[in-house]
Parts: sequence; C-alpha cells; structure tokens
Amino acid sequence: MLQIDHVHFYVEDAQKWRDWFVNYLGFQTVVSEIFPTAINQEKSFHTHTEAVKNGNVYFLLSSPLLPTSPVTEFLRHHPPGVADVAFAVADLPAVMARVAANGAKILQFIEDAGSCKYAKIVAWGGVTHTLIERNLIKGEEGQTNQFKIQNSKFKIKEILPSISNHLSNHIFTDIDHVVLNVGVGNLETAVSWYQKVLHLQPQQSFKIHTERSALHSRVMMSANGKVQLPINEPGSPNSQIQEFLQVNRGAGIQHIALRTPHLISAIARFRAAGLSFLSVPESYYTKLQQRLEFPLSSPELQAIKQQEILVDCQKDSPLGALLLQIFTQPIFEEPTFFFEFIERRSQASGFGEGNFRALFEAIESEQVKRGFVREEVIGHG
Repeated sequence: MLQIDHVHFYVEDAQKWRDWFVNYLGFQTVVSEIFPTAINQEKSFHTHTEAVKNGNVYFLLSSPLLPTSPVTEFLRHHPPGVADVAFAVADLPAVMARVAANGAKILQFIEDAGSCKYAKIVAWGGVTHTLIERNLIKGEEGQTNQFKIQNSKFKIKEILPSISNHLSNHIFTDIDHVVLNVGVGNLETAVSWYQKVLHLQPQQSFKIHTERSALHSRVMMSANGKVQLPINEPGSPNSQIQEFLQVNRGAGIQHIALRTPHLISAIARFRAAGLSFLSVPESYYTKLQQRLEFPLSSPELQAIKQQEILVDCQKDSPLGALLLQIFTQPIFEEPTFFFEFIERRSQASGFGEGNFRALFEAIESEQVKRGFVREEVIGHG
C-alpha cells in the first residue's frame, strides 16, 4: 500500500509562502510537529518550517535560517520548488529492504519518531522521498486505517485575515498526481526505478508534438491507485521539458495536481483572489464542441469556457466520465513549478490526451512570450 503523505517545498521565505497558500488557495496553517522531516529541521535551529493543509492535502514550506540549513544547499543548486515527496507505506522495513536491494541511495535510515517511523531516499535531481509508516489510527467506523491523517492530529492555527476567510476549508480532496521531469534518455530509466523501488506500474504513454516542440511521457501508478506519477522527458531540444530542466538545473517536480469536486466555482474564487492561470485560446472551445458529445448543459459549458477550463472525455467509460483541468502560471519567479486543479467526473481515470496536448500548447505559448521557442516551425525528433 502506498499513498502521498505530504509534499515539502524548499523556498527562500517560508512565512511568505505560507501566506500565499492561505491567501490564494484557502489553506489553513497547522503545526508541523507531526511531520518527521520538520522535527529534525526545527531541532537544528537552522531551518524555519511552516505547514499548511486543505482537505487531505498537506504541504511543508521550509526556508533557511543559517547557511548550514539543507534548504540553503538546495537553493544553491535549484530555484525554489519541491524538495521531497513523502509517501505513507504499510511496512517501512520491507520497503527499505527493497530500496537497498535495488541500489537506491539512502539518505536517512529508519528512525522512530514516536507517532511514526520514517526514512529518506534519493530520487531524481534535487528530489527525495521520505517514506513514513504512521501508527495505526482508528477510523470513524472503528476500522483501523494505516494512512488516514485525522484532523484531530493537527492543531489548527488561526487563519490569517485574508481572502481565504471566504473560501471553503475543504476545497481539495487530495493530491491527484505529481509530475516529474527528467533529462533526455532518462525516461525509461526513471520508469524502471519507480517500478522496482516503489512498485509503481506503467499505465498510459504519450508522445505529444506540435510544429515547434515535443515531449514523451509515461504515467506510473501504485497498485491501490492512490499515487499517480507522470514522468516526462524532452522530445526536442526546445521542448518545455528542456526549458524546465535548464531553469531548474536538473530533473525535478514540474507540477502537482490538486483534486476538487467543484472545479468551476473553485477557479472563479481563485481568480477573484488574484491567482493567474494559463490562457486557453477561443478556438479550443470551438473544437471542443465538435470533438465531444458533452454530458454538460449549455450554461455549464459557458461557465467552463469563461473560466478557461480544459475538458476531455474518457474513452471506453460510462457516459459522463469527464476530466476537467486547469493550470496556473508558474508560481515562483522562474518558470518552473506550477499547480494543476482537476475534477474527475463519473470516476474518470487516467489522463485525456486532448487535455495533455492542450496543456502542452498553452505552456508552449508562454515559452514563445519568453523567447525560449520561436514562432516559426522548428524540427523535432
């Protein structure tokens, strides 16, 4: 069993980014002591860590207080971004035995923090994975649930006065997927690594290209479906993936998708709070009406268009299985990490190729504005 426990960002100012999550996305601040990586850093006095939550989504935000902070070292080599994706596991010793057997680098051997056991391994680029076995918690119906992190485990701090006071405290249900970008020729190696070390299995495969650039992608998934990890590599020298690798100075997490049951209303509120999104051309919605048989009312379709949300149908699925997706502009100063917000209707699974291509083209348009790719046709592999 495997699922995402939390994600750890390394940034220059943790308090600033705590406020950003509260103000723009309606997160709440929580104490960070429940997270083992935060415990070690706080005890060292070299790192300041904030924790925020929304629904079942938990983020840690750390910034350096002293040059000895691991955040300082990370920021020497990479711009601000995701440093660690933590996974909850059922049997940590068994997982670590598999890690060792497959030659993965171990940064932290198993430690007991009381409420959990944890270890840390090296993944790709500047990214690590903390592996956590939490103590069993009784579920609401009396059944043990290894992975449920109950709200009662966290002391909720007072929310800062902000736009978030007008937002629901549970906009998001969970982290839908995390996307990893790797260098040219590393895609199959990364797929094999996650398959052997964390038992993720390959699912969908994409080769997306336009007149200007291209990318290749494989989607990895855990057996229980709780972890989805698309892995991308550049398909051309001027690919958006290549730009990410250059600016990030190596492999890393490109974006995180947060799932919500009410995407249209959530995006309207995020826009009102001042959050910026990738633009979708008018022609997309003209083609969309021609491409799909919509289980959507005309007013809802108009609302989707107004909020510039991407829509794709699920082939070979029950009527009404739709993916609704939208993507923010990069949230940091450099064009690396961004968020995706996603709604899956009628148990829609996987990733629609139509939306995948639309995202690719939207990011490519931003690349043109930055001058990374030219307007004219460029050959690609």
